[in-house]
Parts: sequence; structure tokens; C-alpha cells
Amino acid sequence: MEVNHFILALISLSCLFSVSANAPPPLSIAFSLASSELYDMIEVMSESPSPFAFDGTTLKSIDDLLSILPGGVDPALQQICGNTDHPVECIIATMPFLDENAPIEPLSVLKAGIKAMDNQTKNALAEVTKLSMDPTTPKTIVPILQTCIDVYNSILNSDQKSLEAISNHNLVQLSTELGTNVENVLGCDNAFKQAKIESPMKDMDTMLANIISNTLTIGVDMVHF
Repeated sequence: MEVNHFILALISLSCLFSVSANAPPPLSIAFSLASSELYDMIEVMSESPSPFAFDGTTLKSIDDLLSILPGGVDPALQQICGNTDHPVECIIATMPFLDENAPIEPLSVLKAGIKAMDNQTKNALAEVTKLSMDPTTPKTIVPILQTCIDVYNSILNSDQKSLEAISNHNLVQLSTELGTNVENVLGCDNAFKQAKIESPMKDMDTMLANIISNTLTIGVDMVHF
């Protein structure tokens, strides 16, 4: 993957095609880039552990991200994500899910973050389910993988309740559900740690945990109904 392709993909993040069947429709296109290339870029970004590294370029902060871009990231999104603990992940995760018809403000970024969390969780759930059904997987690990399945289903359930809380303008319920996910996401990795086994879900869980942390910060500190 060339750096130029990565740059074009990030510039075009505002017009990304969906990465799953439930992702939002494509936004207006500012640069011409094949949808398959966009899919591949987001696939890599969503699976890469943090900090992100591309062709020798390590992205630890928004400044690092913007340093390789001539432009293209909305200043409002930069400001909101800059106030989270994981700003690069915030930008990369939320941009494909932003509503092109809504202003970029904490509430719209929060909704995009929850959708990104939902998408990442579904990817993790598919992966851990595949591992649990693989006949070569040691039988001693299968119960741990089942714990992970339960964890991811709990997160998906909380995601829906979070969106319902937003619709109902219920900040208490919203904070509760987002906070619950902070605890939920630790469950899979903790189960493997207790068994003294390296988790095969570690990288995906790291990205998921960062998305969850960001949504909690935005939901609790920035959103006001």
C-alpha cells in the first residue's frame, strides 16, 4: 500500500462507502477513488492496533494525522476528537459514519461513534465465532471464546440502548449504557488473561476499547440535550 493511496483515502473519508451492510450510504465524492480501494483502506485502519503505522509513518495524534494530509478533515471534527483520549481513532472511526445532512457537532459525532462501535463489535463477533467453530481450536479455549461472544453481544445490546437514549434525550440512560460498555469490553481480554493465554482478539479489542472510551467522553462531557 502506497502512502499516496493512504492520503487519498483519508482525504476522501468524508465520502467513504459503507464498510458493512448497516453502514451509512456514501457521501458526496471530493476525490475519485475506487470503492474497493476505500474498503481496503478502512479495513486496514479498523484492524490496526494503536498507534497506527502506515508505510513507516506512525500516527499518534491528530497533528501526526494532519501532517500527511493537505486538508480534508473538518475543523469541527478535529476539535471534538481532539478532546478525546484517542483522537486519531476518533477521526478514523467516525468519519465513515457521519451523516452528511447533519452538522458536525458532539451529538452527530457521538452517533457516528456508536455506529462505528457497533460495526467493530460485529467484526469481532464474526471473528470469535469463526474461531469457536474451527475444529482445530483447542477445546480448552472454546469456553473463553464463548465469554467473548457474550461480551460482544452485550456491547451490541448497549449500543442499541444508547441510540434509544439519544432519541429520548435521556442523558442518564446514555451515560449508563456508554459506561457499561467500558466494563464490557474488558471481559474478553480478561478471560484470556485469567487462563494465561494470549488473546487472539487483542488488536480488535484495543480498537474497540478506544472507540468506546471516545464515545463515553463525547457523550458525558460534550453532549447536552
